[in-house]
Amino acid sequence: MSTKKPAAPKSALAGTDTLDRGNTNAKLESLEKFRSDATEQALRTNQGVKVSDNQNTLKVGDRGPSLLEDFIMREKITHFDHERIPERIVHARGTGAHGYFQSYENHSVLTKAGFLQDPAKQTPVFVRFSTVQGPRGSGDTVRDVRGFAVKFFTDEGNFDLVGNNMPVFFIQDAIKFPDFVHAVKPEPHNEIPTGGSAHDTFWDFVSLVPESAHMVMWAMSDRAIPKSLRSMQGFGVHTFRLINAEGKSRFVKFHWRPAAGTCSLVWDEAQKLAGKDTDYHRRDLWESIEMGDYPEWELGVQVVEEENEHTFDFDLLDPTKIIPEETVPITPLGKMVLNRNPDNFFAETEQVAFCPGHIVPGIDFSNDPLLQGRLFSYTDTQISRLGGPNFHEIPINRPVAPFHNGQRDALHRTTIDRGRASYEPNSIDGGWPKETPPAAQDGGFETHPERIDANKIRQRSESFGDHFSQARLFFHSMSKHEQEHIIAAYSFELGKVEREHIRAREVNEILANIDLELAKRVAQNLGLPAPKAGTVDVPKISLDRSPALSQANLLPGDIKTRKVAILAANGVDGAAIDAMKAALKAEGAHAKLLGPTSAPVTTADGKALPVDASMEGLPSIAFDAVFVPGGAASIKALSTDGVALHYLLEAYKHLKAIALHGEAKQLLDVLKLEVDAGLIVEKDAAKLTKPFFAAIGQHRVWDREPKAKAIPA
Repeated sequence: MSTKKPAAPKSALAGTDTLDRGNTNAKLESLEKFRSDATEQALRTNQGVKVSDNQNTLKVGDRGPSLLEDFIMREKITHFDHERIPERIVHARGTGAHGYFQSYENHSVLTKAGFLQDPAKQTPVFVRFSTVQGPRGSGDTVRDVRGFAVKFFTDEGNFDLVGNNMPVFFIQDAIKFPDFVHAVKPEPHNEIPTGGSAHDTFWDFVSLVPESAHMVMWAMSDRAIPKSLRSMQGFGVHTFRLINAEGKSRFVKFHWRPAAGTCSLVWDEAQKLAGKDTDYHRRDLWESIEMGDYPEWELGVQVVEEENEHTFDFDLLDPTKIIPEETVPITPLGKMVLNRNPDNFFAETEQVAFCPGHIVPGIDFSNDPLLQGRLFSYTDTQISRLGGPNFHEIPINRPVAPFHNGQRDALHRTTIDRGRASYEPNSIDGGWPKETPPAAQDGGFETHPERIDANKIRQRSESFGDHFSQARLFFHSMSKHEQEHIIAAYSFELGKVEREHIRAREVNEILANIDLELAKRVAQNLGLPAPKAGTVDVPKISLDRSPALSQANLLPGDIKTRKVAILAANGVDGAAIDAMKAALKAEGAHAKLLGPTSAPVTTADGKALPVDASMEGLPSIAFDAVFVPGGAASIKALSTDGVALHYLLEAYKHLKAIALHGEAKQLLDVLKLEVDAGLIVEKDAAKLTKPFFAAIGQHRVWDREPKAKAIPA
């Protein structure tokens, strides 16, 4: 009997050149009617209706609220919300922690929200930090926006402040959110790249949508590669309202300021961490809480009186704009402390459901068209992701306030409702549950009675038309090294773009309108002609620079929670190790002793010291600084150890503080390094600590960066 396998049936498309797109499409169309090519086709809804405006949600006037009757926006957002099951479409990669919020004082002048009125009360919170682009298995340290979502379990119901670590966004209207996310996600033909925006579809979209220019500038800055979740600012992004008991409404922007200061990784370090420790950020948060180094943030608001709404050179409703802190200072409200890790990642961090529409009396929305769309989208996506409308009954989402209404049944219902009436009004169950008039004590929620007198239109307000002045403000507010990092980021990202016309468009039509020198430098790095002028007249705004935007001005002023690696081999000076550990502990910092292997090292006086790990096991990218204690035999061993030498070179390249004690000075000659403000050499260990700690407190030795670039990665 023959064992020869029968030949596979020849495909009707066999032999087709993969680059012969026209012939391939023609054959596909004749064979498989379900395949679709949109070339030369009108944009239509899923029901075949031609779309006349895909840029603007239907609103009441150009600055009014969005309308629920907008079937085009709702179809588009609904489809988008259900594209990933069960993983989140965006913000899939996240980690969380429990804690509490405590108001500094009674803020009843601003709001009737109870959790902001009693300084003695601690309101439970759950916080989820996340990346935006990548799936659950992607790296923590990729260049990306970070989600910063806080669920307040208040006595009046849950309040979800769902924001990011950047105060603006890529688009102005929610109807464009599916377009933006489709562009930034991995390309559909090959699902590449994972966890990054260095590809054609992202840059094609943002180079065609000038309103994204400001946010892209933030994403190309160091803000997109934070050092840790503990060192990130957070922002509510949108303009909200706070309303007091008298009904007085004020516009506000929410801000989170970390007690640990705001700082970032350097690019080479972020890339290496993505490979060596994919979980770097979530591990740091977890370990900090376990060690008792509880992360802390201050919640504040920028307050704008209603009568001052139109006094700025931008529109308060535009989510691509900030209110500079120099124009409206931040009013501190209280502090948030994260002090408990979840017991189960899936049950808590993965199942937590945030919705911007979860607010309490005393907080209300503005007509920001991006926020208006989010109010619909988030609830819809949670229904899909968590299996139905009862996601509020999952323990991590369940409010501490009781909830009673006629909403029963559906998937995953856990509450067993007693009573026969699931409607209101009723007489069978005594009329319960009943409405609570807003004027009553602990009154029911009441929407701010904003007067609207306008036509139903799809239109963007002219006040949303300036797309470049705040991007320019951001770039000009950066320190010199931050500007260089932005230039390098644009050059790297656009260098991955295959189509030259997309690269050229971003340089000539976006960057040239922000800063001509920025555009020229990026063009030079890409091999493109340097633009000679911008393409639009950018209006002059009231501020040239905002120091509050630069991370160089946002350091904490101490070295609390910083991590220092101590490198040692047999024959090390044990007294120097003890002295450094004690000094670091006194400052609230942490030290780990690393040896050539995981075996204990022996001090010069014969004492065995257990090590925390090997130098390979905990590389320099896991630490903020490096200390090398003296000891002739130890230094002799380290000077011929390739791992140890690489450890120091890598720390030097990443601009970290390095302290060399006693005989460790010999390593300078081996490594051919020069002493600088962050490379301290001292015979006396006691004299090392002050300059060493000062260098750590500056986060990085930025003056070293030009020399460090010459060191191989």
